[in-house]
Amino acid sequence: MVAASETKVIELNISNFGPIAKADLELRPMSVFVGQSNTGKSYLGVLIYALHQFFSSYASSSHGGTIRPIGLPFIKLIDEMALSAADINHLYTWAATERMRIESASRSGTSPPDSDLSPEVSDLIRRALGEVSSLSEVLKKEIVRCFGFETSESLVLYSPNDINASKMRTVVSNSPYSYEIGITEGKTTIDPQIPDFVPFTISDNFPFPWFSLSPDDSAHLRESSVRVYLTVFASAALSLSVGPLGRLAHYLPAGRAGVMQAHQVAVRGLIAGASRTSIRPALTMPVLSGVLGDFLEQLIELGSASASREFQGGEALARLLEEGLMRGSVGVERSEIDYPSFVYRPNGWRRDLPLMHSSSMVSELAPIVLYLRHIVRPGDTLIIEEPEAHLHPTAQVELTRLLAGVVKAGIRVIITTHSEWVLWELANLVRMSELPLELRNGIDGAEHAIEATEIGAWLFQPDAERRGSVVREIPLDTESGTFPAGYSLTTESLYKRWSTINRRIRKTQCQPR
Repeated sequence: MVAASETKVIELNISNFGPIAKADLELRPMSVFVGQSNTGKSYLGVLIYALHQFFSSYASSSHGGTIRPIGLPFIKLIDEMALSAADINHLYTWAATERMRIESASRSGTSPPDSDLSPEVSDLIRRALGEVSSLSEVLKKEIVRCFGFETSESLVLYSPNDINASKMRTVVSNSPYSYEIGITEGKTTIDPQIPDFVPFTISDNFPFPWFSLSPDDSAHLRESSVRVYLTVFASAALSLSVGPLGRLAHYLPAGRAGVMQAHQVAVRGLIAGASRTSIRPALTMPVLSGVLGDFLEQLIELGSASASREFQGGEALARLLEEGLMRGSVGVERSEIDYPSFVYRPNGWRRDLPLMHSSSMVSELAPIVLYLRHIVRPGDTLIIEEPEAHLHPTAQVELTRLLAGVVKAGIRVIITTHSEWVLWELANLVRMSELPLELRNGIDGAEHAIEATEIGAWLFQPDAERRGSVVREIPLDTESGTFPAGYSLTTESLYKRWSTINRRIRKTQCQPR
């Protein structure tokens, strides 16, 4: 496979996108979006999810020795790429030499040294990466699907005083690569910036295609072989160029508690509506946004026997959440048609309770448990809107520690939050990482300490002049012990009002009757 470490940071530079006028941020292993409502936190989360959906369809990646297969769209893209006889000869000769080198080392029981691409092959892969620009309509459709809009133009922030505001611009940067995405009233574009020489190294366990290469192969067989190799190399290089965006993402939307409690009713309603398509008026908007539709689809897939796969780290995290917060366990009952019902069994009970009859806290946490147990894998990204919803402050603190544990298990996490308790506990966990291990004894949550470089808190602030919000990073304030998001200003305002009311009451009581 490609000898490269997992990229920890992806840079995003966004302008004129929905409510967001300007955002320059880094997606770190844990990213926290805070600020007032209607400033674009969820908009940005959905955009990131759409980028994951797009790039992961083309990029190959691996984790723990498991290689995710290359998607059919990328295979089709390479099949349609123009190749000259010289292109075919360069890659075919290089691949044959590499395969012989690796097989020879394998027979001798040694590991061959890593190998770099030849200049000619590097240029060919660079051209293949440039073909991503032809996929602008595919990306446009994915963004529209995820948001549930009719057109991508609906996402552009318009201002009558600024002609530049008629274009939504997103730049995805992973040094030395970048992809600039633009949406205007007329079209969507993708402009890849690929370095002159693709930094790419082959190690001894690179997944070479199974077929053998021979000098006597026909021209047709050579070209077929080259396209297979080019697909593998270019897909792996694309994964390097977009880093974590080439991995899968999973979105837990706001209101998931209601979906968990009533998904069967919702699905029945959609089915009933679909069966009456010919007699009802045409809809001008999709019934569901893509993120909510994907969430429902994954819930339904949990009814399949194939969805019972687990990975040890996710199961441990799920159990921590059940034991520490839910005081019970979440389960999936599968019907004869593989449609799931979700149940909750409180500790000490002998029978399950339908999830729709459980508390809103249990319904809110249940999808996180199920995703950790059955769906999310190390290297994936888990996006959660308002994880603190319906949780007591004490439970919010416990969940924050668990999310830090999810990050330490190799899963990237993005959350939106309005909770001061979440920010306080994240500050504690970051500060904890500066404390020597021997001095952490007896401090709650010490095992979930997270490095400052692994977390970024981003404030979405309205900007009247720009007619949209501006996103900036909030540094940890060691004096106040939090990431100051301005939520405490509301507390201060309430206290001042309380003091004013009290003073006036006392003044009234002191007046002679």
